[in-house]
Amino acid sequence: MILSAFGETFFIFALKLEKIRKMTKYLWLFILFFLLKDAEAFCKTYRYRVQFTDKKQTEYTLDRPEEYLSVRAIERRMRQGLAIDSTDLPVCLSYIRDVCGENERLLASSKWNNTALVLSTDSLFYQRIIGLPFVKGAKLVGVSSEKSHLRDKERKDIVVKKWDKTDSHYGQADEQIRMLHGDSLHEAGFCGEGMQIAVIDAGFYNVDVIKLFRGMHLLGTRDFVNPDSDIYEEYSHGLKVLSCMAVNKPRVMVGTAPEASYWLLRSEDNDTEQLVEEDYWAAAIEFADSAGVDVVNTSLGYYAFDDSSCNYSYSDLDGLTSLMTCSASRAADKGMIVVCSAGNEGNSLWKKITPPADAGNVLAVGAVDSTRKNATFSSVGNTADGRIKPDIMAMGVRSAVVDIDGRVINANGTSYASPILCGLVACLWQACPWLTAKQVMDTVRRSGDRADSPDNIFGYGIPDMWEAYRLGLELKD
Repeated sequence: MILSAFGETFFIFALKLEKIRKMTKYLWLFILFFLLKDAEAFCKTYRYRVQFTDKKQTEYTLDRPEEYLSVRAIERRMRQGLAIDSTDLPVCLSYIRDVCGENERLLASSKWNNTALVLSTDSLFYQRIIGLPFVKGAKLVGVSSEKSHLRDKERKDIVVKKWDKTDSHYGQADEQIRMLHGDSLHEAGFCGEGMQIAVIDAGFYNVDVIKLFRGMHLLGTRDFVNPDSDIYEEYSHGLKVLSCMAVNKPRVMVGTAPEASYWLLRSEDNDTEQLVEEDYWAAAIEFADSAGVDVVNTSLGYYAFDDSSCNYSYSDLDGLTSLMTCSASRAADKGMIVVCSAGNEGNSLWKKITPPADAGNVLAVGAVDSTRKNATFSSVGNTADGRIKPDIMAMGVRSAVVDIDGRVINANGTSYASPILCGLVACLWQACPWLTAKQVMDTVRRSGDRADSPDNIFGYGIPDMWEAYRLGLELKD
């Protein structure tokens, strides 16, 4: 009897103890949850685009451009009769120092737009700097938590060593080159030699280990999203874009500018869609300018963001609103040609081109198939202020591109129509070095099969690059 009572008492005590243990467990989980939330908030970083009023305290002068522009960039301007002006002067370092406190770090700057991209852990950063006399304005363009990316250390193992061959010199890229009569330029000896092309994209996965790129003349790489990353372990979109121009493997695949030299620049953060990517892009194209690049391809476009309040509207397609568009518009005044994808929104509610395709003095490229019919996904124009867009069309349906394993596959998108044309633009400029950037773009438009009646679907149509060469010859002194 005594043992039974004791056992019952012990059982009740044990139940209560277990209940207390479970409650304690949940209490700790509850506390841990809020600790993690606080830690996440603590790790958050804020990216601000700071606009300055002037460059009065710059350490540079227009008399010594060699301090901020390469010899090649200066010669490119001189050859086209373009003056070096205040927009070429770097952003004032003293302004940047005054803006950046102990909780801030400069990520990038744009001399063309007179802005600085500042990373801050201080949520009150805006209030602290907005009253400074040299600060015109500031805008939050990105918020993120610091994170590390796991890289695929076995990526090289997927690369194939053999390829299917065709009877054509261009391999699987035959149709996309002959459609534009790029073969005529190549046969005349204009394959891009001596020309520099910058590819601004999202990453160039496996370009360093795929044998089809072994003969490419690489000038260098830069990552404006994360300077510490390996650009060859990032997203593969840039790999496919680059292949349309740079590959040179007869009977397998030959690109549109196989003898050109290339800069590979990353500005797209594939993990997010935020305004800050326009700042990365602006920094990338200014780097390309200062390095002396001739032609830039970018198969990127932005109109919708993670924060929908940042989305662009059709009225914003005016060539003046998007920071990326403003930078693209200025490139021709620096003597460069920008070739960009029109966008793949033709089947969406948006339908329209995406910035920077609305920029002035660029070639925005839409997509057609092998029968010269427009791709339904290809974004349409015109711009909000009535300018013809897209400018021109190229093959973007079943385009030949290189995949991450080194095989040649078919892919769809204005992302591929753009570099297919871009490489031939570089070849055309090689053939007609007396032309300015704007004249080259004009001859390409004039060679389009709809040049006499451009519209908002095809623009000036599918160009005949051999005809563009003939038009260029007519402008030779």
